[in-house]
Amino acid sequence: MKRTASRRLGAAIALALGGVALLGGCATSGPAPAAAPAAADAAPAPAAAPAVAGLAEPLRCMDHLLVDYGARDLTVSVGEIADPTRKLAAGVNGMLASAVSDMTRRSRAVRLMAYGPEAGQAKPQYVLRGTLGAAEGAATGLELTLLTTQDFAVVPGVTARNQLVRPHKGEAELRKLGTRVRVAGGGDAASQSLRALVEMSAIEIVGRLARVPYWTCLGATDDDPAVAAEVRDWHDAMVARPAEIIEYFQSQLRLRKLYDGPIDGVVNPQIKEAVARYREALGLSREPKLSQEFLKAYLAADHRRVEAKARPAATEGPAVASAVAPQPPAPLAVRVAAANDARRFARGEVVELTVKPSRDAHVYCFWQDENRKITRFFPNRFHRDSRVGAAQGVRLPGAMRFEIRMNPRGVPETVSCFATERDVLADLPDGLGAADFDPLPVATLEQVRQVFAAVSAGALAQDVLRVQPK
Repeated sequence: MKRTASRRLGAAIALALGGVALLGGCATSGPAPAAAPAAADAAPAPAAAPAVAGLAEPLRCMDHLLVDYGARDLTVSVGEIADPTRKLAAGVNGMLASAVSDMTRRSRAVRLMAYGPEAGQAKPQYVLRGTLGAAEGAATGLELTLLTTQDFAVVPGVTARNQLVRPHKGEAELRKLGTRVRVAGGGDAASQSLRALVEMSAIEIVGRLARVPYWTCLGATDDDPAVAAEVRDWHDAMVARPAEIIEYFQSQLRLRKLYDGPIDGVVNPQIKEAVARYREALGLSREPKLSQEFLKAYLAADHRRVEAKARPAATEGPAVASAVAPQPPAPLAVRVAAANDARRFARGEVVELTVKPSRDAHVYCFWQDENRKITRFFPNRFHRDSRVGAAQGVRLPGAMRFEIRMNPRGVPETVSCFATERDVLADLPDGLGAADFDPLPVATLEQVRQVFAAVSAGALAQDVLRVQPK
C-alpha cells in the first residue's frame, strides 16, 4: 500500500446549544488572575525546589500522562535549528529524537519522521523549528516553535523558550516551574547543557500540543501563576473555536468511558450528561458547562478515582417487570468493500474502500502489505474518531490526506476491519496501539483479531477484503 499526501478538507460546524449553556466564557470563571510576567518561562524556581541532575523522571512521567490523556498519532518533523554561533546546533536533532523516544515508550503518542518526497509516506502534521543562542558564554538559550505542514502557520501556544544560567563558576542551571536542572562544569558540560535544554523544551512542546498537564511532571501545580495563566490560555483558545473545546471533552470523556457519541465538536445530549457527571465527580456544580474552572479541575484530577465515581451505576433503580421482554440486538456485523465491489487492481491503481457497520459502532482497519507488514490506517491522524455510523459508513481514504494504491509488484494484499461496541483503542496492549501507518509487531492479522476479541469482551465483528492484482 502506497501512502502519499493529499489536500485536507475542512468544514465549518454550527454550534447548537439547545438552550443549555455548555460553554463557559471568561466571565463565568471568576476574575482573571494577574497576568504572568513576560519572562515567566525563565522565572526562577522557588528556593526550596530541589536541583536534579537530569530529566529522566519528567520524561518518564510525560509518557504516563500521554497514556492517561489518550494522546496518539501526532507526527512531527524536525526542521531547521538556527544557530548564529555555528557551534551549538550539531546533535540537536538526535537529542530531540532521544527525548521524544524516552517520553513515548508506552504511549507511542508522538513520532518524529522525515518530511519530503523521499519519505514515501503521508507527510507529518507538524514541523519543529528553532533557534539556539549564547550570551557571551554566560547563558545558552533554545527557542522552539511548532508549525503545521499544511500551510506552515504557527500552532498557537505551542512554543518553548528555555535558558541556562550560570549561578556559580563552572556550573549551569536550567530553571522551570518547580524543577531546577543543574549541569556541572567539565569537559562534557556544553553537551549536557544542550541536552537539558532540548529535553525541557521537548516536554513543553509535546505537553502543549497534546494538551496534557506537563507541569505536574516538573513538580508544579495550578497554584503557580505561570501554570494558571497557561490553563486560562488553553481554555480561552478553545472557547474561541467552540467546536474545539467540545471535541476535546468528547474525546476525553470517551476515554473515561462516560461518553460514546461522535467526536465531532457538536453538542448532543450524551456529552451534556457526561460533562455534568464529571463535573459533579470533581466536586463542581452538576451542569453541562465547559468552564475554565472545569478545565482546571480536569487537568488536576486523579482520573482513575474520579471516572469510577462519575460512571452511572449498573442499574439506576429497582428493576421493573415488562409485559414484553426486550429483544436482544442482532449480532454486530461490518462490511468492507472496494468501489464497485472490485477485487482486482492494476499495479499502481488507486484503491477506494467503503466500510459500513450494521449499526453505529467503532471501526478499526488494518492493511497487510506486499511485504506482510501490518499497519493501522483507520482511525488515523486525519480522522481520529473511530466511531462510524451505520447509515453513512466511512470512505477510506476519502478526503483524508493519504492514498491507497495497489503495490507495483502486483503482490496480493489484505484489508481487515474490526467493529466493536465501544472504543477499545486505548485498551490495546503496548505495540498494537502504535502510531498510524507504522508497522505493528505482529506477524498475522489473526493475532490482531485475537487481541481485539480479548479487549472487546467478544462483542466483535470482522470483515476481510483480499486485494488481488489484475
